[in-house]
Parts: sequence; C-alpha cells; structure tokens
Amino acid sequence: MARTPFHLTIVAAVVIAAGLLAIVSGAVAQDTESRMSGLALSGDEPIQIESDLLKINEEASQATFTGNVKVVQGDTLLQAGEMIVNYSKDGGSVSSGAADIREIELYKKVFIQSGTQTATADAGNFNMADEILVLTGEKVVLTDADNVFIGCKLTVQMKNGQAKLDSCGRRVMIQLDPKSRPKQ
Repeated sequence: MARTPFHLTIVAAVVIAAGLLAIVSGAVAQDTESRMSGLALSGDEPIQIESDLLKINEEASQATFTGNVKVVQGDTLLQAGEMIVNYSKDGGSVSSGAADIREIELYKKVFIQSGTQTATADAGNFNMADEILVLTGEKVVLTDADNVFIGCKLTVQMKNGQAKLDSCGRRVMIQLDPKSRPKQ
C-alpha cells in the first residue's frame, strides 16, 4: 500500500501533547489531579501527516487516516493505528486544509513523544470546542525522563492546564526520580 502524505495546518491540536507530562507531586491515590504545564495548541509550525490510507468523506465531514498514522510537528511525534478527524460542514473542506475541526479521535495504540516526554494509550480523543484531551486504555503510561505515571484515563483541560489521571477502580501509580527536580 502506498503511503499518502497529507498536510493540515489546523490539525495542530493532534500534537498538543508537547509538554503533556509535567511532574505530579504527592502520594499515590485513587485519582491524581495536577496542573500540567506546557500544553498549548501550536499553530506556528508546519504539520506532516502520513498514513497507509486516507479516506475523506465530505458528506459526513470526516477524514480517516488508517495504517501507521504518523503526525510530526516540530519535535513532537504522534503515532496511532487510526486517526479520525471530524470537522464542521460549514467550516470548509478538509482537502483544502481549511476545515474547522471539531474533534480528533485516535485508535489502535496511541504513542506521543516530545523531547524527554512520552505518553502511550489505547485510544485518545481531542474535543476542539471544549479544548479537552482524553487518553484512555487498560494502561495509560506517562513518562518524563525517569518519572512514570500510570492510570487508565488522562483528562487534560487545555484552557487552564488542569489534568486528572484516573485509576478506574485500581490505583494510580507514580514513580518519581528525585534527581529530576529542577535545580534552584
């Protein structure tokens, strides 16, 4: 199957994970809430999207990227088995790069990397209107250098940087490396 590169300047929301993994302080609990720094929609760098197949359904206002989906913007990389971009009918055409994106869905093993930070999950969803990112899975793993956070659902409110890592009936696990603290 031939690779189909496809560029969308509006899909910057997909790579909002730059800075996704701020250090969470405190003890292990059922749920962990924290403020995540560095989260912002980046519209100033070009985005490259590659996949094995791209299907655009203008009638349904949906673009579906399947097979080895790779999104790169700056030093941020997002990979998934499938990415569905839902856009508004009156916001323009996705094929022209002028679509008003409402929601981005990620499936089949999501991997996000930016610098020393990574996140893995089974699925993800970014609601553009509410500016909320949700990563879900049996095991959602966040790492920043030697710090590791494990839960089953990460919810990040992009407007204020608030984040919550849920345990889904188990326990959230956090491993912090004291050497990773900022020097004062």
